[in-house]
Amino acid sequence: MANVNSIRKGCKDVFNASLLSNANYVGALEFPIIKTSSIEIPKKLIRFSKIFKTDDFDQYVHFYEDDVNFERIWRNPQKYLDKLKEFKGVISPDFSLYRDMPLIMQLWNIFRSRTIANWLIENGVKVIPNIRFGDSRTINAACEGIDSDSIIAIGSHGCLKSSIDKNIFADGLDIVIKKLSPKVIILYGSKPSYIFQKYDERIKIIQYQDDFYSKGR
Repeated sequence: MANVNSIRKGCKDVFNASLLSNANYVGALEFPIIKTSSIEIPKKLIRFSKIFKTDDFDQYVHFYEDDVNFERIWRNPQKYLDKLKEFKGVISPDFSLYRDMPLIMQLWNIFRSRTIANWLIENGVKVIPNIRFGDSRTINAACEGIDSDSIIAIGSHGCLKSSIDKNIFADGLDIVIKKLSPKVIILYGSKPSYIFQKYDERIKIIQYQDDFYSKGR
């Protein structure tokens, strides 16, 4: 992809095209390719909204919280780069993919997550790719451009509320694992045995309890 800003002098980069100036792409939708340089299992995780309230940088930053708390990184990514570089690494943004959202909006949110991930890697930040899908229409896109036989992150919080939610999550996870064959899964949220037990013998699944659980909610 050509750097839009180099062609249209004086234009404000409202599309964040500059974040993809060195990106490579895959698939018909041209999602950025995210290369996982090495497998590193985080000791701890911290929400993006808390990164300015800690002096413990021996942890990975995650975005498993309301979009309103991290939409700002898309609007002004450069503002947060130096702070994010202080931490061990980052799990790529978890922009929401609700099933009642138009498909194009779901795909756009996958693209935005990959764009931020690509840019952080270009700037020397270790990134674990977050895999988020809405329904069967977005599972393939959720896997495009992600290294196989490596490490991925998945959030289960809010995905297991109803029987429909549970079935969609379980079926989608099965496809993701078949496509990517991850060696390690970073799991943020609950780990029900009826979904994850069949993977335990061949995949290292590291569970991190979400904030709601740890507060007894």
